[in-house]
Amino acid sequence: MSGYQAYRGNQINTAGPLGLIILSYDALYRSLGRSRHAIHGGDLAAEADHTARALEAIIELAGSLDFEAGGEVAQDLSVLYAYMMKRLSDGMCSCSTDAVDEVMNLVKTLREGWAGLSEQQQASAKPTAAPRHIATAYAAAYG
Repeated sequence: MSGYQAYRGNQINTAGPLGLIILSYDALYRSLGRSRHAIHGGDLAAEADHTARALEAIIELAGSLDFEAGGEVAQDLSVLYAYMMKRLSDGMCSCSTDAVDEVMNLVKTLREGWAGLSEQQQASAKPTAAPRHIATAYAAAYG
């Protein structure tokens, strides 16, 4: 095992629930970036491979939603993930980065929101009522 693999394994093992979500978005974003690069290079096989990895990450995020505890937030995320998967599937092998770019922007926005939530939780041992409510709803969305 390389040093980088050990580092990544430790990062995953020590991440809390929000940290794992953020790491999932990071992996998704990287796959989309590689897919975009492959499209620009005209490499359809690499595009398909990286888009498939992105789809797997979205499926993993969608599959970890807890609809009972997460309520409307989990439902909204589920709908968004389904849209992202459809958009990527429809855009494959089109020689256009439009679908990948759109999904990358959505992923970036979602990741920023989760990172902000994580920072709020870390900065405050006892969050105020509104952020705590939001944090609880989002955390519950993933069980």
